[in-house]
Amino acid sequence: MKTKIIFTVLLSVSLLSCAQEIPKVKHKTKNTTSKSNVKKIKFANAIDPICHMKTEDDMKDTVVYKNKTYGFCSSYCKDEFKKNPEKYVQK
Repeated sequence: MKTKIIFTVLLSVSLLSCAQEIPKVKHKTKNTTSKSNVKKIKFANAIDPICHMKTEDDMKDTVVYKNKTYGFCSSYCKDEFKKNPEKYVQK
């Protein structure tokens, strides 16, 4: 009987730990960079094409593609854009 209870508990814990999904992008609630060190840039995109967050003038993750600067909320989104920029660029 003890073995069945232990087995059930271990199985439950393993199933619960596998069921938790970890997000790929962790968004900051507020940009923590110093305003004096960052130049304000006008981006070609108003929202991040990967996760659809609104872009801000002081975002540090940027890519220049076809002479236009695109802003991203994180390095993950920037890297995804770099893999296939034509997919995300509005024509």
